[in-house]
Amino acid sequence: MSFQHPWVLVLLPLALISLWALRRWVGRGAALRYSGIALVSGLPLSPRQRARSVPAFLRYSALVLALIALARPVVADHHEVVEGEGIDISIVLDISGSMRALDFQPDDRLEVAKSVIHEFVDGRRHDRIALVVFAAKAFTQCPLTLDYGVLHRFLDEVRVGLIEDGTAIGLGIATGVKRLANSEAKSKMLILLTDGVNNVPTVDPATAAEAARALGVRIYAIGVGKEGTAPYPVDHPVLGRRYTQIETQIDEDLLKRVAEQTGGQYFRARSGEGLARIFELIDELETSRIETTIYTNYHQLSGYFLFPALILLLLESLLAVTLYRVLP
Repeated sequence: MSFQHPWVLVLLPLALISLWALRRWVGRGAALRYSGIALVSGLPLSPRQRARSVPAFLRYSALVLALIALARPVVADHHEVVEGEGIDISIVLDISGSMRALDFQPDDRLEVAKSVIHEFVDGRRHDRIALVVFAAKAFTQCPLTLDYGVLHRFLDEVRVGLIEDGTAIGLGIATGVKRLANSEAKSKMLILLTDGVNNVPTVDPATAAEAARALGVRIYAIGVGKEGTAPYPVDHPVLGRRYTQIETQIDEDLLKRVAEQTGGQYFRARSGEGLARIFELIDELETSRIETTIYTNYHQLSGYFLFPALILLLLESLLAVTLYRVLP
């Protein structure tokens, strides 16, 4: 609640003090003189005598309510109207065995990628997002949704081993594009994260990229991993967990071609911080065109204070000529 004329409230304590002082000054002299009140001074007070301050209380309360009404209290009711639409995004995440490599210490590539995707999703507002995972095969982990809480839960469940091992980049792109096939959004994009080479002869990546281009989907491809070798955990049934070195093999030429074929870009992430910066850059490149109009309705509350003030004044006047009548 706010006040359109808050300065009126400054008069409130002044008015109360003035009314109290006026009442004290007017009531200083007795209207009738008595020879003495010693005989009745010890008698107990009646209920009406105990409540003799009720009219004054009603008068002061009415004054307070009247001044609050003059200050014009209002309640603002905001309505937000969103015009336009967001971006439809398909995130295609590689969950092949090589995503367990530990060159993004302290976590492996997949866990770092999931963490960055979580932050990316938290930064969206009106964009629908789908999640596709792939290895030797691909499937939709979460369809297009605005329910980011559900998307976060599905992303948390992603792990290496959900699908037969391999790297079917073309199939992953095709599945991600399929999630956007029926989209009517003006802006559509696919974010591909992989650390390998297309080694499963299913859908040709170039063919999948051509389908994306035909549907107006831009592909932003991200190669995940440092150059050279990376530590990789191997669980031995007797010796426990050991670490070996695996070579990072990313088909950057392929990823550049599919990205450029659709009007997108290719990026290389060599660290978790680098991956986060890439997502920030993609966020800047693909900003949803949303116009928000806020309508504010102000509801006047003066009547809620003025009417009770009038009722209190009428009640005070009625009591002054009946139960609390003063002589003469």
